[in-house]
Parts: sequence; C-alpha cells; structure tokens
Amino acid sequence: MGRHHLHPHDHGHGHQRGPLQHLPAGGKLAGALFLILTVVLLPRTAVTGLLIVGAVVAGLLAISQIPVWHLVKRLLLLEPLVLGVAGLMWFQPGGGKTFAVVMLKANLCLLTTLLLSNTTPFRELLRVLQRLRVPWIFVTTLTLMHRYLFVLADEAERMRRARASRSFTPRRRFQWPVLASVVGQLFVRASERAERIYDAMCARGWK
Repeated sequence: MGRHHLHPHDHGHGHQRGPLQHLPAGGKLAGALFLILTVVLLPRTAVTGLLIVGAVVAGLLAISQIPVWHLVKRLLLLEPLVLGVAGLMWFQPGGGKTFAVVMLKANLCLLTTLLLSNTTPFRELLRVLQRLRVPWIFVTTLTLMHRYLFVLADEAERMRRARASRSFTPRRRFQWPVLASVVGQLFVRASERAERIYDAMCARGWK
C-alpha cells in the first residue's frame, strides 16, 4: 500500500501506548456508544450534565496519552460540518445559547469518536461488529471503505507530486479553480477504480 503513515486516515497507533489502547475493543465501543447516547439524549437545558460528560471525555483523553495536536488537527477537519449544523440554531429563539449547547454536544460526540478510533485499530472494531451479528453487507462495506481510503489518499499524493514535478506554483487567484480541477479528476479516477473493483469482485463470484 505504500507509506500509510502519511495518510490522514491512518490513526498512528504506533506512537500511542496509553492504558486505553490495551483494553478490549468491545468494551471501548460500548463505552463510546454510551457516552454518545448520553450526550444526544440529554436535553439542551442540562448543561451541568454535558459538562460532566465533557470532564469524563477529557479525563479519558488524558489517560490515552494521545498527542493533543493530533486530535486538534482531526477535530478542525470536522469542525466546518459542526458549524454548518449549529449555525442553523441562530435562527431559533434564544439562538446564542442553543448554538453553544449544540456546539458542545457535537464536539463531545466527535471527541468520543476520535478517542475510540485512535485507541482501537479499525480491524478490531470490525471483529466486534461481526461478533455482534451486524449484517455482513454493512461490515463488508466498512471494510472496503477503510481499505480504499488509503488508495484514494495514494492517488491524491501521486497527483500532488505530478503537479510539483511540473513546477506548479499556485497563485492565490488561481488556487481555487486548480483545486476544483484536481478534486474533479480525483473523483473521476475514484469512480473508474470503483467500477474496476466491482467488475473484479463479480468475476470472482461476488453476489
């Protein structure tokens, strides 16, 4: 697969050796689901309850010994989605308070998910789902998605090197059109690869 340690989807378990990394994957998955459901089900007025959950998540993050900057970078990648959803709360009565509570809830859920993904290899989570009798098509889809995220990252890296080798120097006014073109080409290549993978799976008896 190449240099997986460069990929944003590789959670870098090699440099994380906190106590949480050695716990069973099933227990960590159950704990993460419990925290997320607690955050979701708590009413917006239960700020104290949310702060307690936040303290628990913060304590688990400290115990996990995951580098703070590692988490911050991944949280910032997802933050635009949170802002997009929470921003709609401004148009409701008491919009400022509602916006703050929704932001707190969403970020607690994201931090819990990041904590789980950075302390548990994905393959172990898939084994837990198999033991729980989760429909095989769902588990298989997750497996393929995780596997080919690395392929897509490799493709994007090759395109970046190809541009760099042609002395590509983006200027501010041309940066967005060029970026849009690259994303479009990456989408086309990913679609073509998906078609080839599907044909190969069907040729091997995939139903």
